[in-house]
Amino acid sequence: MGSFTSFDDTKIHFDDTGGDGRAVVLVHGITESSRCWGPITDRLGDHRVVTVDLRGHGRSETADRYDLEAMATDVVMLTAHLHLDRPHLVGHSLGGAVVSATGAAADVASVINVDQSLDLAGFQAGLLENETMLRDPATFPLVINALFDDMAGPMLQGDARVLVETTRRADQDVVLGVWELMFSMSADEIAAVVDAALAGYAGNDMPYLSLFGIDPGDGYGDWLGRSISAAVVELWDDHGHYPHLVDPDRFVDRCREHWAGASG
Repeated sequence: MGSFTSFDDTKIHFDDTGGDGRAVVLVHGITESSRCWGPITDRLGDHRVVTVDLRGHGRSETADRYDLEAMATDVVMLTAHLHLDRPHLVGHSLGGAVVSATGAAADVASVINVDQSLDLAGFQAGLLENETMLRDPATFPLVINALFDDMAGPMLQGDARVLVETTRRADQDVVLGVWELMFSMSADEIAAVVDAALAGYAGNDMPYLSLFGIDPGDGYGDWLGRSISAAVVELWDDHGHYPHLVDPDRFVDRCREHWAGASG
């Protein structure tokens, strides 16, 4: 357990298993915390595993900024604070976007993005339909709970579902802060933000896996490949938004296979 102060004086908390194996940094999704990675951390005993609480989540402090650049900078500073040598990055949901941006800006061995499309147009449309209810404190919890219940899918059961539901903390200010660009920017402006965040992948053949439990739609692989030439898109049918928790053994095996292809 530890913490560091990020660029804007926000205190960021993390857990570090230590050890000599190649470091793996795990970044959780929106409303969640580092605790959600427990089943994965338990299976990675041969690695140094670092789990971080994003700003406004878990034990980390709230902040004035929750944009992608700020959160990716937090992760870059975390790797520097711990002197991690080219770690593997794994992120789920919001964390998938964060590690994607981090991988474009930092010297890392590989990136795994779990169930987070970076083509945000469809997601923006859904949020805009519910903006009024999301901004209303009385209806915000109803919308958030319905959203995540729908995405979880039928295969998330037992201890995995309990883990997700008991660790979720939906802070309205934080959630709206993360999604502010969806409410304030046009689809073209958001696309430009994503393009800028991924610009560092140009000419870079670092292994990048985009693993989905919910189909991102036809053509997503081609779309992603225009920004990340080495990207592999993989779908685990019907696994929902939490494929890593639905089948953690398969997920860790897939991570190891992916990491084996990373040089250095």
